[in-house]
Amino acid sequence: MAVRKIKPVTPGQRHKIISSRDTITVTEPEKSLLRPLKKSGGRNNSGRMTMRYIGGGHKRRYREIDFRRDKDGVKATVKSIEYDPNRSARIALLFYEDGEKRYIIAPQGLQVGETVVSGKGVAPEVGNALPLSDMPLGTIIHNIEIKPGKGGAMARSAGSYAQLVAREGKYATVKLPSGETRIVLVQCRATVGTVSNPDHILEISGKAGRSRWLGRRPRTRGVAMNPVDHPMGGGEGRASGGHPRSRTGLPAKGYKTRSKKKYSNKYIIEKRKK
Repeated sequence: MAVRKIKPVTPGQRHKIISSRDTITVTEPEKSLLRPLKKSGGRNNSGRMTMRYIGGGHKRRYREIDFRRDKDGVKATVKSIEYDPNRSARIALLFYEDGEKRYIIAPQGLQVGETVVSGKGVAPEVGNALPLSDMPLGTIIHNIEIKPGKGGAMARSAGSYAQLVAREGKYATVKLPSGETRIVLVQCRATVGTVSNPDHILEISGKAGRSRWLGRRPRTRGVAMNPVDHPMGGGEGRASGGHPRSRTGLPAKGYKTRSKKKYSNKYIIEKRKK
C-alpha cells in the first residue's frame, strides 16, 4: 500500500497526500452488516452543547465489526477488502462455510480468497484469532482482548500492532504500540498480524474542508480569546498565554491525569513512552 501526492491543480490540493486505496476491492458495503449511525453535534440528551467543535460531516453508516472472533472452528473465506469511514484501518468481509457473513479488521497482507479461522489450537497465521496461551512467544498481534470474551480493544487502528513477549502462569505479557508493557489473561484472544493501512500516518488533508467532512468544526485557540473565556486569554499584544492549560484550568503538556486508584494499574509492568 502507498500514498498518492495530488497534482496541485487547486490550492487545496497543493499539500494533499492521500491513500492510494489499491488494496480496496469493492466500493459498496455488505447491506446486511450496516446499521444507522446517529450524530450528536456535541449535544447531550437535553440538547445542550457539552463538547465544542463537533458538528456537520458526511453522513455515515456503521459497519458491524466482529471484534470477538468467537465463531470457532468454522473456516471463513475473505470475500473483499473494504473502506470503512468509521476507522483508519481497512475491513475484510468474511463468508463462513455455514453461510454467515461478518466484517473483521483487515490485517496487513490478507488477500481476497484466503481462508481464516478462529478458536483454540488453530495455526498462528495472519488473520487467525486464537487465545494468547496458544501463540508462540514473539508473535505480532492486534485486536487484543482485555477481558476474555469481551472482544478486542487494544491495537486496532491503522498500522498498529503489539507483541507477545512472555507468558507465566495465567498471565501473558504484551508490549503495546504506545510502548506500554502490560499483563493480560492468557484466555484473552488476539488476531495474528499487523493492522492494515500502515500509511495512514503519512496522509495530509491539504485543506480545512476535509476536517469539516469528518465532522470537525474550526477550533479557536485559547490565547486568541479574552480572559473571561479562557485562562490563557487576554494580554497586551500577542501574548503567549502563560502556562498551557485547558479552558477549565487543568494544566496541559506533561500534567498527569491518570487516576492513582485505577483498577488496571496493577496490570501495567512498564508505562508508555513519554
